[in-house]
Amino acid sequence: MIHVSEFKDLELLSIHKVGNPSQEEALICSQAPLELQDETISQLLLTYFIQPFTNSAEYFRFFHEADLQLNEIFQYCRRIFENRDNFHEQSVNIAKHLYKHSTHPKIKGGELYIAYFSKCQVDGEDVEALGIFKSETRDTYLKVFLANESYQVNYDDGININKLDKGCLVYNTEEENGYKVSVIDSISKQNEAVYWKDSFLQIQRRDDSYHQTELAVNMCKQFIHDKLPSEYEISRVDQVDLLNKSAAYFKEKEQFQLDDFAQEVLGNPEAIASFKEYRDHFQHESQQQIPDEFDISSPAVKKQQKVFKSVLKLDRNFHIYIHGDREMIERGFDEATNMSYYKLLFENET
Repeated sequence: MIHVSEFKDLELLSIHKVGNPSQEEALICSQAPLELQDETISQLLLTYFIQPFTNSAEYFRFFHEADLQLNEIFQYCRRIFENRDNFHEQSVNIAKHLYKHSTHPKIKGGELYIAYFSKCQVDGEDVEALGIFKSETRDTYLKVFLANESYQVNYDDGININKLDKGCLVYNTEEENGYKVSVIDSISKQNEAVYWKDSFLQIQRRDDSYHQTELAVNMCKQFIHDKLPSEYEISRVDQVDLLNKSAAYFKEKEQFQLDDFAQEVLGNPEAIASFKEYRDHFQHESQQQIPDEFDISSPAVKKQQKVFKSVLKLDRNFHIYIHGDREMIERGFDEATNMSYYKLLFENET
């Protein structure tokens, strides 16, 4: 996870205008980097560029199906890291590459910012970083000013520094694996947004603890929600209980161990065998590996909390949230009304 304070010295910044060629909009490249002389503007830009990444703990890397060296953005970034004198030339190449991939009719044109940071801290390591940011939406602002001893109101069109539309931070580390990369896409919608991550950047998630935790959480949820009911007669309350146990395991443990999880959460030998078989099926379907052991990423668990829904929805009348002892809730059937019911046991009411 990163913080604005960890980014020092926005030393270079080039701005280009990238339109949509299918809408006959132009690509307009500046002739030289912007001269950053005003400290206030530099700090505002730093906030605009970096603040959206502060809650992100997920990392990606550049890749290419044939050879990493064929990834164009990877090459442009590498040339800048090798020699900062290449910065503006490569920023133009990045703009041209984005223009080439901005042909979907719903893609909006906007300003493209290429920034060079001489130092930032990522996972305790001080490295250089490159930023690639795009603003696509503009806001209207009211301007209140004093004129002839009376206040007047006017308006202006501009960019909201709290709403970065698309961004990418490339850290100068792990070059041989495609660098460590952070990405945001705040207005990602269906097909037109695929161009930023898939076509323009060509990135994929790194096989790290965050990604492994995210995969394991989803795999466990799908097993409990989909697989178990197809093999065993299991009530919805028991499903919720298993989801709660799974959530507790990921929150309380520092390391995931397949055998430990299966024994602690499932317990039943047949269910454990089914779970391990399902893990193999899940890996085959997703074409991604879940190791028997890995460090659990707390940010990934926090992001995936919604996966472990501990709520029973009864018709349209009631929602029952189950957070604790499974033995405190019983299910029954009332023959007089021909309806099912739940009995809840408790000591105190608040």
